[in-house]
Amino acid sequence: MTTHDRGMRLHYLTDEVRIELDEPCTILDASRMHGIAHFHTCGGTARCSTCRVRIVAGIEACSPPTASETKLLARRQFGPGVRLACQTWVQGSVTLRRLVLDTDDYALVEQEEGGADDLAHAHGEERDLAILFADIRDFTQFSETQLPYDVIHVLNRYFHRASAVVAQHRGRVVNLMGDGVMALFGLETPETAAADGVRAGLALLAEVTAMKPYLEAQFRVALRIGVGLHYGPCVVGTVGNRHYRQFTAIGDSVNLAARIESATKEAGCDFLVSDPVRLRVQDQVRFGRSVESSLKGKTGAYLLHEVLEQLPPAHAPH
Repeated sequence: MTTHDRGMRLHYLTDEVRIELDEPCTILDASRMHGIAHFHTCGGTARCSTCRVRIVAGIEACSPPTASETKLLARRQFGPGVRLACQTWVQGSVTLRRLVLDTDDYALVEQEEGGADDLAHAHGEERDLAILFADIRDFTQFSETQLPYDVIHVLNRYFHRASAVVAQHRGRVVNLMGDGVMALFGLETPETAAADGVRAGLALLAEVTAMKPYLEAQFRVALRIGVGLHYGPCVVGTVGNRHYRQFTAIGDSVNLAARIESATKEAGCDFLVSDPVRLRVQDQVRFGRSVESSLKGKTGAYLLHEVLEQLPPAHAPH
């Protein structure tokens, strides 16, 4: 039986290059033998991660990680399927994607090697999370009638309380957008993501109510917010450069959560959640109205549910 009969092939995605191997070798050696540009700044000794690849198919045809590779992969906390090309021997058919393709990618690698926070998510990771958006109602009108310094003062008071509430409920604020807050729940406690998000949303509304006497006395304004919450898959990761890095989430679930928050004003509700959230917390929450809403940028109508309060455990329905 020849080597080719055993199906020893490499398929490089992005490049759309397929090569056949005459004998077992490392992925890096295969790239070099066939003229495929492949970063390996340490010379193929498992002392850097520039040659890393993601195995899309055929992981069973790859050799197990060496001790050096295991140590580096653990330190860098790469996700499943990421291997060092210099340490991975191929003995079958493998489909892969090189992760450091050009000098821009190499600059990102140097940035990552600095040991910044959230390195575990630097390359993107799909997670099921609860995504919360909260937005100040009629903020444009408020900002136009106040001194700019006063607007900043009010925002800082609100964001300070909002960030504390999110942290208390095991969430993480990932974006402050003008007068809005985006927070994620389930990064550390996925089993309670939806419940944590609902409790945080209710606590946010309570904090804004507690701020009202101060704001009315000092600025003659009654602050109100709308809160939207959705549960679903999204990709989390760190974006930016060596000067500015931000942990965030992207995906359709994020867009849907933002649209749900926008729907609160039209529905006349302070807090709306999607059906996936309701299904996960229905025995812990008292709901009000359910409304069908055509969300901007989405096809069809979505069933949304008004959250009124958290139920005490003794009164939760069975």
